[in-house]
Amino acid sequence: MFTKRNIVRIYIIFSVVWITLTDTLVYFLNVDGFGKLIIEIGKGSIFIAVSAFFLYMMLKKREQLQKIAEEEELMSTLINSMPDFVCFKDSQGRWLKVNDFGQKLYKLENIDYFGKTDKELGEIVPFFREVFNYCMITDEEAWKAGELSRFEESFVTLEGETKTFDVIKVPLFYENGERKGILTIGRDITQQKLAESLLLKKEKLSVLGELAAGIAHEVRNPLTSIKGFIQMMRETKRVEEPYIEIVLDELERINQIISELLVLGKPQISCYKPFPLNEAMAYVINLIGHEAMLNNVTIRLNNNGLNSMIYGDKNQLIQVFINIIKNSIEAMPNGGFVDITITEEENFGKICIKDTGVGISKERLAKIGEPFFTLKEKGMGLGLTTSIKIVQEHKGTLKIDSEVGKGTTVYVTLPIYKDTT
Repeated sequence: MFTKRNIVRIYIIFSVVWITLTDTLVYFLNVDGFGKLIIEIGKGSIFIAVSAFFLYMMLKKREQLQKIAEEEELMSTLINSMPDFVCFKDSQGRWLKVNDFGQKLYKLENIDYFGKTDKELGEIVPFFREVFNYCMITDEEAWKAGELSRFEESFVTLEGETKTFDVIKVPLFYENGERKGILTIGRDITQQKLAESLLLKKEKLSVLGELAAGIAHEVRNPLTSIKGFIQMMRETKRVEEPYIEIVLDELERINQIISELLVLGKPQISCYKPFPLNEAMAYVINLIGHEAMLNNVTIRLNNNGLNSMIYGDKNQLIQVFINIIKNSIEAMPNGGFVDITITEEENFGKICIKDTGVGISKERLAKIGEPFFTLKEKGMGLGLTTSIKIVQEHKGTLKIDSEVGKGTTVYVTLPIYKDTT
């Protein structure tokens, strides 16, 4: 390889060999006078030409090295100016280069990180030990995948702030398939996640507001009964036991309706445990039935007598079914039917929710589920996005089929819980 050092070595060896060779030639040929002069001139000319060649090679190599140094400086300036975490590691997971953002993030400004693994850096900066250990795990996952991999990582900084990063890892390989290195790029999406959380809360409040209209109608009925019996007792000046029982029953009914609304609106901590699928669906139908009645929509449930057990967060899945059925009701402004069928296939419970609404075109159906895409005038476009995410977190699937003028069918598939004990 023509490095600067090798060029100098070759030049010195050539000089020694050439001088020795020409002097030996003059000695053995016993050349003197004009012949010796010719040889000396030829020796000098060739020596000058070769020297010029090596000098040219040296200058060219110097120019190449200078260009490489400029490119490295430009690359270093570029990655250091990025507001993202950028890190290069070798095939053994040893850190080669990290930008200023990364050094500041992990408090490595005054630490020689070069050649150290995540495990070794975790010993140097114990506060981030768990973070570095998790990086080792995701690195290995990216290596095994053999292609660009994406992860979401959250951790607490020394300042006590929780940071969330959208991390992209790109494994690099030699032509023979051996590991070469890995590039990690992490973008801070903390504010984005916070904004999404606020928007999801707003969407949920919007759903609650619309459900409240139907629930208010349902509450008005028992209030009317209570008012009537109270007025009757005031006029007759008698307190009848049956009247008291009716009033108490109606008050209990109101309490139950309000409790259902509060459960839906209250922030819930994820709690995964087994629960009957038909029980959750009955709760949803009872809760949203008020709105369906106001919109002249009939909800029909067919579960074939099944009692499928699902392992997951009951409240989250209730929210999913409410979003789907509510969308079906809104798709039928002139009334119609929502048919809900629960079946079991192999180890999965399948919920089919079919309406007789206006349907969705293929162009719009392709965008359904994307954040902020909505068919509603006042919607945020996050209800179905949230529903899909919740179902995926429960290891299930959500699929939508629709045809304009014929209605929409939503298929939700969830794993059946098997009690191994």
